[in-house]
Amino acid sequence: MLTPARTKYRKMQKGRIRGSAKGGNEISFGSVALLSTSSGWVTSKQIEACRVAATRHVKRDAKIWIRIFPDKPITKKPAEVRMGKGKGGVEGWVASVKYGRVLFEVGGVDQALATRALELAAGKLPISTKIIASTDEI
Repeated sequence: MLTPARTKYRKMQKGRIRGSAKGGNEISFGSVALLSTSSGWVTSKQIEACRVAATRHVKRDAKIWIRIFPDKPITKKPAEVRMGKGKGGVEGWVASVKYGRVLFEVGGVDQALATRALELAAGKLPISTKIIASTDEI
């Protein structure tokens, strides 16, 4: 799973996801891409599940680019622990995804195969998405 090698601070505040993506909203590498149509958190496990699903469908013939990275730590306190005594330990990592962000790109195979691979990957995500081609308007 994806985790950052090192961070400046161990823990981060939750924050809010507002507005649409300023960057990463265009196809840069492949010919077909998966675009988010809602905002939310995508965990490193979900990104890995998408990668595995898409890679297996194209039988490792295509090149797949992952355009998001989980760099936000998520903390959680153990079960049945009383209130107070500080913030919990880091449980995992998430990528904060805004509306309009390109999540995955596929290139090197025909459009029908790439589209089906991204459909399988989209089923693993907690946010709504749509598939776009490099000729489409966003």
